[in-house]
Amino acid sequence: MRLSAAAWISHGKLQRRLGYGPRSRLDLLRNLVTALVRHERIETTYARVDEMRFYAERLIDYAKRGDTDPKAMRMADFWLTEKDLIHKLFKVLAPRYQPYSSCYTRMLQIPNRDTIDRAKMAVIEYKGNPLPPLPIPRRNSEKTLVNQLLKGYRDDVLRAKGAHLVEGHVGTAV
Repeated sequence: MRLSAAAWISHGKLQRRLGYGPRSRLDLLRNLVTALVRHERIETTYARVDEMRFYAERLIDYAKRGDTDPKAMRMADFWLTEKDLIHKLFKVLAPRYQPYSSCYTRMLQIPNRDTIDRAKMAVIEYKGNPLPPLPIPRRNSEKTLVNQLLKGYRDDVLRAKGAHLVEGHVGTAV
């Protein structure tokens, strides 16, 4: 049986399936957000990091309102499975990000897992954490496509200038 193109369309499914169902997905996301607040840097699969990043940033947005706001307390109580972290969220993380309007997390892709599934891995961390900084991968080697194209363009321009200068000298000498 051949699959048509219509079988690949998601039809309104806007989120990844993480776990065995909606409750399992929510529990997984809550545990990831809790771990991020506790450790301020976690390593997991890229799909999980990409999915939970939004919720971690929204939690900081609510925490910036203060611990007197009932909605902020409800959100912290829901998303943090370890209740001792509520104090850290409101007294440590929220003041740290008070001057910022968004982008409280940094996500970096790391090499794939070495086990059988070879899953794409990533690290997510809160910016400004006390941990040593992660090395940000730079792709400025000569072997990237953009750098190869720029090098070829530079060589062509230099050859054209060199030919123009040679023609200019030949014309003046005669």
